[in-house]
Amino acid sequence: MSAVRKIVVLGAGNVGGTLAQRLAEADFAQELVLIDIVDGLPQGKALDIQESAPILEFSTKVTGSTSLEALRGADIVVETAGLARKPGMSRSDLLGKNVDILRGHAQAVGQEAPNAVVIVVTNPVDVMAEWFRRASGLAHAQVFGESGTLDTARFRWFVAAELGVSPRDVIGFVLGTHGDTMVPVLSLTSVNGVPLTQLIPAERLQKIVERTQKGGGEIVELLKMGSAFYAPSASQAEMVRAVVNDEHRVIPVTAAVTGQYGFRDMYLGVPARIGRTGVEAVYEVQLSDGERAALQRSAEAVRQDIALLPSA
Repeated sequence: MSAVRKIVVLGAGNVGGTLAQRLAEADFAQELVLIDIVDGLPQGKALDIQESAPILEFSTKVTGSTSLEALRGADIVVETAGLARKPGMSRSDLLGKNVDILRGHAQAVGQEAPNAVVIVVTNPVDVMAEWFRRASGLAHAQVFGESGTLDTARFRWFVAAELGVSPRDVIGFVLGTHGDTMVPVLSLTSVNGVPLTQLIPAERLQKIVERTQKGGGEIVELLKMGSAFYAPSASQAEMVRAVVNDEHRVIPVTAAVTGQYGFRDMYLGVPARIGRTGVEAVYEVQLSDGERAALQRSAEAVRQDIALLPSA
């Protein structure tokens, strides 16, 4: 039996389409709706996914639509729509264009699915999560974003590859903005309890930090056209699973902070407990002086972008 009745994915591009496939195959909902402005795109991808049901043995009904009315009654909404980065473009460059795209979506969610939990993926995600919450009128707990879920996965893989160990044994997380000022927390990272700083020299650790910070940009440069979608959709599916199954998992997401780490009135990448109602709690961890200073710079970058947002 599916845990929720309806999940809606906004945007049927590479990220949205791949996420829809992952969610359908996981049988998380009775109904999964893919919405996009391009007629035929969400319908075609939905039908393609649905036709795999007899092989993969899932029961979720998958449909596509160009109407935001299809949001009605959604339990979970994942916002993937928006322009992707091109080579040389920063996430902040996307802000103005993606604000316009998300405005209508957020207002529609507020009207059609006011009780939904919303996961924002659109970049710059820390700012877009705040914008979506404002424009939708939803509570802070109902809206959170991808952020550190993806960045932490990249960080853990880079560490695992450096050491030649299983990535599942690398325990750590990334704080701050989903951008070049993100903060991999080296002081709290270990390989099954063995401190990372004992295993990798400082200069190599700095290279891993820098690669993590530029992880999305590295893929953009390699692809030439478009941006990452396999790892992002996997991280999004992990967050959806935590909500669907009411797992109370502590994972790094972009969430509203209310004084934690000295910040408030903004969204920032932090460890949060995620369950059926969204963000249940935000946790503050002990940081080194250097990490705290880096997080301050990360938060300031987000504040500068928030200041550019129009009124909802």
